[in-house]
Amino acid sequence: MEDVRILLVDDERLVRRSMEKTLLRAGFDVDTAENVSEGLELFQEALADEEDGPFDIAILDLNMPNFEGVDDPDAGLKLLTKLLEVDADLPVVVLTAFDEVTRAKEAVARGARAYFVKGREAGLIELVNDILDVE
Repeated sequence: MEDVRILLVDDERLVRRSMEKTLLRAGFDVDTAENVSEGLELFQEALADEEDGPFDIAILDLNMPNFEGVDDPDAGLKLLTKLLEVDADLPVVVLTAFDEVTRAKEAVARGARAYFVKGREAGLIELVNDILDVE
C-alpha cells in the first residue's frame, strides 16, 4: 500500500490534516494542497516525476477558492475537469459537506468515481481501497 499515491486538496486546514493523518496511518503516500491551483501544480509535477510517478487517486473538496482565488462552490468540479482532461482514468473522490450531496452527485456525473461526506475518515480508507481494489 505504500506505493499508492494520493492527492488531497482541501482548503480547510484542520479537515485536510485530519484526512491526511488518517490516510498516512493506513499506509498511503499523501500529498496535500490547500487550493485548486496548488493541487493542479502537484498533479502536473507528479506526472513528470520519474521516481514516484503520477497519483493513483485524487481526493478533492468541492467548495474552496477557485483558480482566481475567489471562494467558489464549484472549484472542486473545475479541478476535477482539468485533472480528467489530462488523465481520464484517474479515480477522483469528491469531498462534500452533508448538505451538498446533490452537488457531489453532479461531480460523479462529471467523472468522479465517488463522493465522500466529510467527518467520517475511517470510511474514507475503505472507499479508497475499494476504488483502487487494494486488499
